[in-house]
Amino acid sequence: MKRNALAFLFTLIIAVTIATNPAAADGIIIPQPPICDPRPCPPQPFPVAQLEIRYHHVTVEINDQVATTHVDQVFYNPNDWQIEGTYIFPIPREAVVTDFSLWIDGKPVPGTVLRADEARQTYEQIVRSLRDPALLEYIDRDAVQASIFPIPPGGERKIELTYSQVLTAENGLVKYIYPLNTEKFSVEPLDNVSVSVEIHSSDEPIRSVYSPSHSVSVDRESDHEVSAGYEENDVRPDTDFTLYYSLGAGQALHLVTYRDPGLGADHPGYFMLLLAPQIEASMEVLPKDIILILDRSGSMDGEKFLQAQKALGYILNHLNPDDTFNIVAFSTGIQMYRHEMQPASAAADAVDWVNRLSAQGSTDINRALLEAAAIANPSRPAYLIFLTDGLPTEGVVESQQILDNISVNAPENIRIFSFGVGYDVDTYLLDSLSQRHRGMTTYVLPGDALDEILSQFYAKISTPVLTDLALDFGDVVISDVHPDPIPDLFAGSQIVILGRYQRGGTTTIGLSGKQAGKDVDIHYHEYVFPQGFSRTSADNAVITRLWATRKIGNLLNQIRLSGPDLETIDQIIELSIRYGIVTPYTSYLITEEAPLSVLDRERISKDALQEAQRAASAPSYGENAVHEAADQGALAAADAPAEKLKEAVEIVRYADARTFLFVDGVWVDTIYDPEQFKTIKIDFLSKDYFNLLASKPTLASALALGGRVIVVADGVAYEIVTGEASAGEYSWQPTTDEDLDYPAPQSTNIDPRISPPVVTEISNEDEPIVNPRTSSGGLCVYGLVPLAFIPLIYFRKRSRK
Repeated sequence: MKRNALAFLFTLIIAVTIATNPAAADGIIIPQPPICDPRPCPPQPFPVAQLEIRYHHVTVEINDQVATTHVDQVFYNPNDWQIEGTYIFPIPREAVVTDFSLWIDGKPVPGTVLRADEARQTYEQIVRSLRDPALLEYIDRDAVQASIFPIPPGGERKIELTYSQVLTAENGLVKYIYPLNTEKFSVEPLDNVSVSVEIHSSDEPIRSVYSPSHSVSVDRESDHEVSAGYEENDVRPDTDFTLYYSLGAGQALHLVTYRDPGLGADHPGYFMLLLAPQIEASMEVLPKDIILILDRSGSMDGEKFLQAQKALGYILNHLNPDDTFNIVAFSTGIQMYRHEMQPASAAADAVDWVNRLSAQGSTDINRALLEAAAIANPSRPAYLIFLTDGLPTEGVVESQQILDNISVNAPENIRIFSFGVGYDVDTYLLDSLSQRHRGMTTYVLPGDALDEILSQFYAKISTPVLTDLALDFGDVVISDVHPDPIPDLFAGSQIVILGRYQRGGTTTIGLSGKQAGKDVDIHYHEYVFPQGFSRTSADNAVITRLWATRKIGNLLNQIRLSGPDLETIDQIIELSIRYGIVTPYTSYLITEEAPLSVLDRERISKDALQEAQRAASAPSYGENAVHEAADQGALAAADAPAEKLKEAVEIVRYADARTFLFVDGVWVDTIYDPEQFKTIKIDFLSKDYFNLLASKPTLASALALGGRVIVVADGVAYEIVTGEASAGEYSWQPTTDEDLDYPAPQSTNIDPRISPPVVTEISNEDEPIVNPRTSSGGLCVYGLVPLAFIPLIYFRKRSRK
């Protein structure tokens, strides 16, 4: 499955004149015809205006929890007519703008900072005048506003913005978020998006650095300086960029929680634990056994075997001083470097021995694994790194018999990490070995660099700290924890654990394991699992889809390795519907009509069971089998939520933890069941509509999807319609002060840790929003159509030549 990168644009309000085009991007606004004299008008009928994004770069520097974000973006007008309008950027909460520049002919244009109450009025005015709700998602934020002078045909406009904010730490965990969710507004993928984050901490060491939303590369320069980067080309953004990092010398366990505010306290909450060890004087680095099992059969001959030899050399040269090792090379027979485990000091001689090996003969996997298991020391961590490119053809060749033999003869301390090279490997055998012995499988596809993959893997597991880990959550009832069992803990790495909890409370989390053969118990006190929705956790919704991704991956693996059953298929169907994750059994996301009733889901489950039963009879080797195993393994171990398939991009949207499907012009909440709910209809942009938004601000991201939405909140289904609601059919009356818990306008006080604004072009006077029904002078005045952060104007990807 191709990993979909997520990207973003800014908030740009462009004035253009276009005619109705239902096939274009959702939410395009139809303004009044422009007054163009004496300037040239677009041709009639007016085509959809297009803007191209030349690049969008974000750099973030975090110094002792003060984050300074700089954004640099260039818009290009490829049309034969000019475009003008108003630029609006919703500022993240608690941020202070320190620099803003819209560059025209090498000169900056001044902008205006609107505080939250002013910004909200501006947002609502635009929503009403354009009949487009895209800005509602940002209605509790400040804003930067500026007029965009006409962009001539073939012209560019460069926008630069810098803002600062103080990041708070909860129990040593710091969270940074950049608004990246623009996919629902864009028709074409963006050319290029990059986010670069530099973290500096003067006093406390930086422990874990993790993004649950995107795949980031992390470079640790020292305990106090870490960088993280994300870059993609040709992408559709749909998730905000979220980065967590932990601080402190003592704290190693960090908790992140989320509860869906619309489902009530009876629905399970979600949690994520970041477990990040630090090597301390009292924490001994465990000596380990490394047993390298190398396939030297004839099929390995050539570049594959040369890369394998190079990779083994890397591992042998990077053993810890107290480690021991051995090498089992197998083909028709077995060759062992030595009959007993050897000290790390013998590594150089072992490298020479490996380099003298050649590839020839058949493949006796059973005997190789048994010989390796027999020499492992049962009293210390033992890691078997098993590399093969073929099926067993010598000795015991039945996969199940090989698995049974290893289960009976291998000591409990053994961890098996399998590397399948190419397409002629038994995925059932490799995955079952890894799963039963607390390891993992990596599939090395043709063209992949085997030596690099194996070397990077070993670098992660080179220094074990704790093994046989288990968690105790005290009085808090948890379920569906992934991964299970918990893998060993290594220095310089982290374990991300996701799960659900039923009832909240404050508890002590216990972590137990083994170190140097001794039992270790560590207790972490005063961790809070909220019983209800918490404003402080509102931005943690991404962990719900990450949990669902891992859950689905594990269920798919279970079906592949143990066979399909209706109960497991049902779970996959329900998770896929709820979280919008396309699986081999849920093509309904592309082909089915929604919303799906209970009977529809039962039918899909039965059809999926028949498909799974047919798939179970297919061979467990070959190109299809390897890709399926690799994809499902990636889901089960995912560090970021699963992407939508290309075919589902236009019909699936995410709003916080909710998933919506586009059906007959309506965005339908996947929780909605027409047999269970009768919708309460509310006219789009009516008084009741804004009352609902003010009383239930957590629905803002759902209402921002468009003018026709069905969303479920607190057991009630609300249907946003146009002119269909009867007068007085619904009038929201808040019953408690909590119902009006809308974020207050942000304070204008600047935190002393943030440098005050120094750029004079940021004005303090409001600048009127262009009215789409009026014009002045000889300018060509257009209606407002949002793009980018709220990009409802159609833009296209720049063609590459």
